[in-house]
Amino acid sequence: MDPRDLAFTGAADLARMLAAGTVTAPALLEVYLDRITRIDGPLRSYRVVLADAARREAALAQDRLDGGERLPLLGVPVAIKDDSDVAGEVTTFGTRAHGPAATADSAVVRLLREAGAVVLGKTAVPEMMIWPFTETVSYGATRNPWNPDFAPGGSSGGSGAAVAAGLAALALGSDGMGSIRIPATWNGLFGLKPQRDRVPLAPHTGAWCGLEVLGPITRTVEDAALFLDVTSSHPTPEGGFVAAAAREPGRLRIALSTKVPPPLVARVGAAQRAAVAEAGALLRDLGHHVVERDVDHPPGAALGNAIPRYFRGVHDDVRALPHPERLERRTRAFARIGGLVSDRRVAALRAAEVDLTARITAIFDDVDVVLTPGTATGPSRIGAYQRRGALATLAMVAARVPFQAMCNLTGQPAAVVPWALDGDGIPTSVQLIGRPFDEATLLALSHQIEAARPWAGRRPPVD
Repeated sequence: MDPRDLAFTGAADLARMLAAGTVTAPALLEVYLDRITRIDGPLRSYRVVLADAARREAALAQDRLDGGERLPLLGVPVAIKDDSDVAGEVTTFGTRAHGPAATADSAVVRLLREAGAVVLGKTAVPEMMIWPFTETVSYGATRNPWNPDFAPGGSSGGSGAAVAAGLAALALGSDGMGSIRIPATWNGLFGLKPQRDRVPLAPHTGAWCGLEVLGPITRTVEDAALFLDVTSSHPTPEGGFVAAAAREPGRLRIALSTKVPPPLVARVGAAQRAAVAEAGALLRDLGHHVVERDVDHPPGAALGNAIPRYFRGVHDDVRALPHPERLERRTRAFARIGGLVSDRRVAALRAAEVDLTARITAIFDDVDVVLTPGTATGPSRIGAYQRRGALATLAMVAARVPFQAMCNLTGQPAAVVPWALDGDGIPTSVQLIGRPFDEATLLALSHQIEAARPWAGRRPPVD
């Protein structure tokens, strides 16, 4: 098989090929390492590549394969976002203010290793994971492989760029305000924000005052389902998520909405509106009952609940750093604002979440899935926010990505499905929002869309 085709093969298919002996784990790893050496210099999707350790892991994986052992990801190379711990490596959080190397893997990395995955390296993030672009003074700018003049999104920007460019089979992301779904959108990938606490956060439990989750950025829906099967800390559907994704979803009731949750203000672009309209038409053709209906968003919920928790979460993360003086000025300002959110205020916000969630999710009494644009517009150009302060940057980026935060507030699952390209050659997507704990329906519907409108074969113009 051509090495380039191998690099763009999904994780689940690679696992089958490894089990069948079509490719060996060391040979597959070298395909990715060679591509990283040739391609990743200007992209900067990786903060660090763990080539020597990965070679040892791949050799051990091959020994296990040769011995007849079979695990879901045995020998499959994966990338880890640089906010999750890998034993023996520093977790930088995109800053030089970080502490020493981690002494143990985070829970999710341990689970991926137990499933047989080979850790390729750690992917680039914006400082303290704050922004939907991935540029830092410490580590430089990560670029979008579809158009390097633009950002790949964030905060899982390096993870998105790595999978899109064929530099990893799948990548771990985290999502506190859309940080899986945003880079998945702008890199033409499938991104899944699971139900809160579906994937264990330890040792960073409770991150961003309950807003953050961990999840996959992948080439296919099956890859994301496989990730959930090996990392879920909650009961999975009968037969697991891979089986759930392969099942026909039945006739679903789907609500289309392009309404920006108040009080956020954003203009939804023509390409993004077209994606929603075209997705609605496709879903009708597939036999679903599709209506236009908006979620009953409580006025001020995003700014009044999620945003203070976002600021306070960054403040808490910064307070844990050994060298906060090394942070960028904008990050220090962001953290200072977060320090104004008291423990008492956080407790009140968490308590209010129950009623807010009930109101927002009331639409699921009548529908099974809500479909929105993945983002309101495409990404920013590289360097667009270099001289902006914390509040000015937040106001400007929020207008690009207004559809994400509500699912972090409620904790419910959401996925982005690749759609088309915008005028700058950047991918667009539609977002599918499901009932609490109902990733299975989102995966089944996404798989059905994938079969009707395949995206996995699309490749950015990198070699």
